[in-house]
Amino acid sequence: MASRRNGLRCCAVGLVLGAACLAVITGEAVARDDARLWQALRNGEAFAMMRHAIAPGTGDPRNFKLGDCATQRNLSDRGRAQARTAGSLFQSNGVTQASVYSSQWCRCQETARLLNIGSVNDLAPLNSFFRNYDRGAAQTRALRKWLDAYRGRTPLVLVTHQVNITALTGRGVRSGEIVVVKMKPNGRRNILGSIIPQ
Repeated sequence: MASRRNGLRCCAVGLVLGAACLAVITGEAVARDDARLWQALRNGEAFAMMRHAIAPGTGDPRNFKLGDCATQRNLSDRGRAQARTAGSLFQSNGVTQASVYSSQWCRCQETARLLNIGSVNDLAPLNSFFRNYDRGAAQTRALRKWLDAYRGRTPLVLVTHQVNITALTGRGVRSGEIVVVKMKPNGRRNILGSIIPQ
């Protein structure tokens, strides 16, 4: 009986150690993958598309008015902290100055400002079409055209909404998630991966 208990303890320890080893290996793989993504952003091989940081709720109030933040869904304190964390990630990975473009929605503008990696420029094709899906195809074409013509010398960061990112990349994203998209000469774009600020 004692030997059986000892055997079970050894198995339990082995499982714990195995899980710990797997966590370390996974963490190292993620770190290497993130390093590859940051390198692609720094050298202009890719651009970043970021969903605005945490803003509780869905869509916008019925009295939504562009330019009036009091009528919009805005970042929570947690969202502001997430945006600052994202900015620290950019900076600690060598992206200290970027060409930053944002939706005109207040939650995107605030996210972009809190990144603190460059002045924020409005870009209408990044505006949400959550309440007007019929505008989605035209906006996405306009964004593709803008990206095709873009010739900046610093890393490109676009702050926008889930619907816009999904329309361009076919991928859903969490609040604050940074999707790294590779630019290709033929106008096609491949997702290299994503980074989620904690």
